[in-house]
Amino acid sequence: MAIPDFQSIMLPLLRVFSDGREHPSQECILFLAEHYNLTEEERKIQLPSGKGILFNNRVAWGLAHMYKAGLLKRPKRAIYQITDRGCEALASGLDKITLKYLDQFPEHIAFRKPAEPQGHEASIISELVTADTPEEALESAHQELKETLASDIIQTIKQCSPEFFERLVVDVLVKMGYGGSRKEAGQAVGKSGDGGIDGIIKEDRLGLDIIYIQAKRWENVVGRPEIQKFAGALLGNHARKGILITSSYFSKDAIEYVTHIEGKIILIDGARLADLMIEHNVGTTTVATYEVKRLDSDYFIGEI
Repeated sequence: MAIPDFQSIMLPLLRVFSDGREHPSQECILFLAEHYNLTEEERKIQLPSGKGILFNNRVAWGLAHMYKAGLLKRPKRAIYQITDRGCEALASGLDKITLKYLDQFPEHIAFRKPAEPQGHEASIISELVTADTPEEALESAHQELKETLASDIIQTIKQCSPEFFERLVVDVLVKMGYGGSRKEAGQAVGKSGDGGIDGIIKEDRLGLDIIYIQAKRWENVVGRPEIQKFAGALLGNHARKGILITSSYFSKDAIEYVTHIEGKIILIDGARLADLMIEHNVGTTTVATYEVKRLDSDYFIGEI
């Protein structure tokens, strides 16, 4: 099943505490994972950043919001217990706990106030509030910005000359650790004279092996015939490795073909190239950096 969002989790989570006892957050995670019949694979799904388990994160935020709203209290670190307000919420027969429901409590409004607009705009947002946790919302926004940037990169590349595209390809490969210095790598481009090869680059700084490159600044799909031509050029040069990079994309036949040939050919389409440019800061610049921090519990050991 799909992993429930953190607002859907809150009511079943509060019911865990209906016995009035103290329960560790880890116990809540295990109970809810069984409640929702999550598979082992689903329990291991990570946040997009890879720095946390998605389901655990949603349970943690469910606990945090109900704690801030006064439905739960925290006698010790990572230990929670239901309050009278929490018992009243369960006794009311509600069918779901949402952020809008929790906003009836001043403590919860104060908790959320710094991150939210006020007045009429706040009222609208409370109706359309996201089901994402803050980490998920932040990563979703980051991904959206990245996808927009990638699209801008591809469109800009297609307006540049083929010669510039070849230099761009070398810049990316050098930033990835291939080819030694930019000067050494640049000398190799366009010097082979082979119709199927635009240049060569060292696989490592010592030049233990070389990789043949073809760079195609195309609008249309790159099909199997172009890959076969490149593979033939590799064979004619007794080469074992090649990279074919395009500003467009490859046909299904082309992608299938490289899996059945003896030599190793890596295909990099426009979308993948844009990702590599973003990752290695080629043709992009950092506008802002945000640090996401968490409480250092070890610092407070012995005090809580």
